[in-house]
Amino acid sequence: MVSVIKKLWNAPWVWEIVRFGLVGVANTLCYFLFYRLFLLGMYYLAAHTLAFAVSVVFSFFMNCYFTFRVKPTWKRFLMFPSTTLVNFVVSTVGSIILVQAIHVSEKWATLLAALVAIPFTFLLTRLVLQGKTEGTINA
Repeated sequence: MVSVIKKLWNAPWVWEIVRFGLVGVANTLCYFLFYRLFLLGMYYLAAHTLAFAVSVVFSFFMNCYFTFRVKPTWKRFLMFPSTTLVNFVVSTVGSIILVQAIHVSEKWATLLAALVAIPFTFLLTRLVLQGKTEGTINA
């Protein structure tokens, strides 16, 4: 058991997942802070849209530098929103299935669906940011 824990502790992908989670928390805070700031001077949907855009850019750079330790490039930047789209689709479809087919409360369905979406988002983000042809930043 101890050897399994040691192997996991030393596995780079485990730390990528941990860093990905930390970036997710920081990104949520980034979104919320900018949303509240923009809300001081604009309609809530405009504030939401701008805060969302800021948080996607924040997430891109944090995932490049901190999570996956790769150099940000225009190619990666332009591909990065696809990770958010996949998260949105998986969490939305998951919410619909949970509410309509499994009869999970609407209060909890989106949270559960969001948790299901995390591995998909992680894998796609990893694929988008760790292209084989582009270098990594030394850790």
